[in-house]
Amino acid sequence: MKYGAMNFPVRPVVNELREIADLGFDCLELTMDAPEATPQKILAQKREILDLLSSYNLKLIVHLPCFVSTANLYESIRNASRKEILEALEASSELGVKKAVLHPSYVTGLGKHVKEEVKKLGYEFLEDVYVRANDLEITLCLENMTSIEGWLFEPEEFREVFKGFGNMKLTLDLGHANIQTKESTVYGFIRLHGKKIAHLHAHDNFGKEDNHLPLGCGKIKFDEIFSEIKKTGYDDTLTLEVFSQDRDYLKLSLQKAKMIWKTA
Repeated sequence: MKYGAMNFPVRPVVNELREIADLGFDCLELTMDAPEATPQKILAQKREILDLLSSYNLKLIVHLPCFVSTANLYESIRNASRKEILEALEASSELGVKKAVLHPSYVTGLGKHVKEEVKKLGYEFLEDVYVRANDLEITLCLENMTSIEGWLFEPEEFREVFKGFGNMKLTLDLGHANIQTKESTVYGFIRLHGKKIAHLHAHDNFGKEDNHLPLGCGKIKFDEIFSEIKKTGYDDTLTLEVFSQDRDYLKLSLQKAKMIWKTA
């Protein structure tokens, strides 16, 4: 297993890269969000970033922009959001990235009253990104969300997506699968889509909010979940999405994750 961490996009990317490498991680999951990690700013530092990745022997994964609205009922907002995603995808290609994490469209605002229309727009967005990712030879890994976002948080919902987009893979977010849902949800993802898993996100919570706590600080049974994931044959990349202000907790979660995975 290769273990990764995410940059905090309000801080300079190069500084974040160095700090994550110094903590002992194998991968950087580069989240391309404003203000410091937009595609334009990243490409302006392309040579330095690639040199640092090489010197640290650090694998690079990209997390495409999160704070956008790709199925917004306003066409102008929807188009601007899609543009940001596609530009991030192009920048990923320039960095030699082969795996990109994507959030599905959110159901927000008045969209909650016309959910089927929002889902239709969400599928159109997925098709745009999927086609371009295939052209760039980047594996698109769609992340399961929470019921708060209103779509693609249940295992069964992904059946249609994977049927329509055969090369699309799954980023199984273990924290999201534990929020306001059944305890069996994460096992449903593993059972139905185990062979589609191409990336993992791990962070802890108490089942109510997306807290991004250090491993062991919530109620998620990582030992049992890791054991089930291992049965699928998965052994690729896992990003620890632990967003504590003190990164000692991120480092501790890395140690815990390694130990749990080894003994699972």
